[in-house]
Amino acid sequence: MYVETFENISKDDVGIAGGKGANLGELTQAGIPVPPGFVVTAETYNKFMNDTGIFDNIMNILSGIDINNTKELQNSAEKIKKIIIETHIPEDISALIIEAYNALCQKVGIEDVLVAIRSSATAEDLPEASFAGQQDTFLNIYGAESVIDYVRKCWASLFEARAIFYREENNFEHSKVYIAVVVQEMVESEKAGVMFTVNPSTGEDIALIEGSWGLGEAVVSGSVTPDTYYVDKKSNEILNFSIADKKVMFEKLPSGETKQVDVPEELRNERVLSEAELIELTEMGKRIQNHYNAPQDTEWAFYDNTLYMLQSRPITTLDENGSEVGDKGSDIEDREVIVRGLGASPGMASGTVKIIKKIDELDKIKDGDIMVTTMTTPDMVPAMKRSSGIITDEGGITCHAAIISRELGIPCVVGTGNATEVLKENSKVTIDGKKGLVFEGEFHIAEEKVQDESAVSQVSAPIITVTEVKTNVSMPEAAKKAFATGADGVGLLRTEHMMLTSGVHPKKFILDGREDELVKILMENILKVVDVFYPKPVWYRTLDAPTDEFQTLDGGEDEPYEHNPMLGWRGIRRELDEPEILKAEFKAIKKLHEQGYTNIGIMIPLSQSPDELIKAKQIAEEVGLRPHKDVDFGIMVETPAAALIIEDFIDVGIDFASLGTNDLTQYTLAVDRNNELVAKNYTEEHPAVLKLIERTIRKCNEAGVTSSICGQAGSKPHIVEKLVELGICSVSANTDAVSDVRHTVARSEQKLILDAARNQKK
Repeated sequence: MYVETFENISKDDVGIAGGKGANLGELTQAGIPVPPGFVVTAETYNKFMNDTGIFDNIMNILSGIDINNTKELQNSAEKIKKIIIETHIPEDISALIIEAYNALCQKVGIEDVLVAIRSSATAEDLPEASFAGQQDTFLNIYGAESVIDYVRKCWASLFEARAIFYREENNFEHSKVYIAVVVQEMVESEKAGVMFTVNPSTGEDIALIEGSWGLGEAVVSGSVTPDTYYVDKKSNEILNFSIADKKVMFEKLPSGETKQVDVPEELRNERVLSEAELIELTEMGKRIQNHYNAPQDTEWAFYDNTLYMLQSRPITTLDENGSEVGDKGSDIEDREVIVRGLGASPGMASGTVKIIKKIDELDKIKDGDIMVTTMTTPDMVPAMKRSSGIITDEGGITCHAAIISRELGIPCVVGTGNATEVLKENSKVTIDGKKGLVFEGEFHIAEEKVQDESAVSQVSAPIITVTEVKTNVSMPEAAKKAFATGADGVGLLRTEHMMLTSGVHPKKFILDGREDELVKILMENILKVVDVFYPKPVWYRTLDAPTDEFQTLDGGEDEPYEHNPMLGWRGIRRELDEPEILKAEFKAIKKLHEQGYTNIGIMIPLSQSPDELIKAKQIAEEVGLRPHKDVDFGIMVETPAAALIIEDFIDVGIDFASLGTNDLTQYTLAVDRNNELVAKNYTEEHPAVLKLIERTIRKCNEAGVTSSICGQAGSKPHIVEKLVELGICSVSANTDAVSDVRHTVARSEQKLILDAARNQKK
């Protein structure tokens, strides 16, 4: 079997067609729109190497290479490639290739059809390895003789320096890695790019799509910083997107050559993909992932309003980097962000900047340096391996630098635009590969200790629910324990503990001219939570301590005495009377946002009037924090007033509403929850309380506003079941209840599906 069409190949034929060829055959057989083509099999390559007698000569050259000597590695690679390219292909092999090309021309109805000729190594695109960019691809090839020449060049690319290095590093025997060659009709795309069916940096179950104008080579190679889109796979809602300045594109010239050209001025900052195209891509991604039963890294193209899938392979880099910055709280406020880009490979690294502008400068990269370049190329892989981090001017989350960095476990920031100009040679920097930030100076990096395998208990597969299950956090020190529950975020981060444990009244900080100290305390404590949970959302509730909790603090002697502090001067009503405290909170959140912590939401407690919400937003804007843009902004529904006029809050603008059932119950039933004499009358299941909850959820759902619960009721399974039935978006439970609540949510969702199915049959 020397040549096979896609229709005769499946994913089980990796040994014959290589990873790329096998996947294209599998997609074709699954009915996915794939341009037609054929595979020159690995057996053909093996026959060529042995029939011509060059195999032993090549293996002898490989046996003596020091792969860590860049120049020696490159010289040996060039010698091997020259041998292959100058060796004549026997007639029996070339005749089969020409026959297959002529059949493809006849199939598509074009004489001398343009084809892409791509390498497909037999160890390539496997679940446990990625050979991204190691072998060559040739575009816009036509004519039988040219096809023969470029098949041979693909064979030679199995011995590029980067490919030799990678096989040595990963213990693949050179003699046992063969190469097939894919010959496929070219799609002269108007727009093209890459789609991951889950976020490759975090594993989050969303589609990550990158696209640019022209042929997909611009995105895959990292020659351009593409548009980036995040799409919710459950609802097909576009969660976030960024429109890049797309300076260059690849297009086919009349001569048949592929050339990098400037993007027309009117398209440089124009959005590439419409909402309809994004939905079509996302649906196709879900279809492909379901077919393979695993997350996929795909390539796509649109031509004449038709979507074509050009490739699909398993994502090999979903493990989260476990390193973190030690002693974060002590220096977070003093860090200076000097470059921003896209977080492409998670983790943090400090080191010395080495700027690479030419390939012959790679030798200056020593172990632990930070490589800074316009964009990495496959030839840079040996030097990337020595680096502790990578920074590039161009590229997106799916470019070569990103893919290779994730596989190597190296933090990477791409698409900075100007890192090679801003950063100075031999300066010290720290990069955050999750948030896409580059800081001035070195930080202490503390690696998480890996638990002994013998001590790790058997963990069952995670339960996936549509209704998010979050957790409540009161003390920042408990953040890691809370995260270990697998919660989908923090539905309530209480301010009181982190602010009041200083022993000083927050207003005293301000009156004494020590606002900066208060802001720093808040930053350090909030950081402990948002960093652990990043990128999962953390909803921070602004200060809501009753007056009696302030009285014992230094500076609390002027606190008023209240007969019932629960009904008194607390929550947003107090903070609007003393806006300096609220400003300090907003300043802390703004600084954290500037450090890349974009996962913070703000909750206003004890709301009773939309005017309070308006004033709180104005205060946020005064300190430079933009509600709904920089942070999600919402309210706690803790008063009957808020529940009864929730639509008025929605009209003013909220991203979410969270039911605080502890207060909502006491205010609805006139029961002081701190008074043991009436404790027996306190119940969240009172019909009046449930009606207020139901109304809030219904009105939020009608308006597309996220509804949640973070009161004690969210930890009670029998109430959670009712909430799911009502359509609540998320439930935030106490840490010890997260597992039980998730099981309850899962059962409730399954029951709703089953009931709907039964009703449909009636």
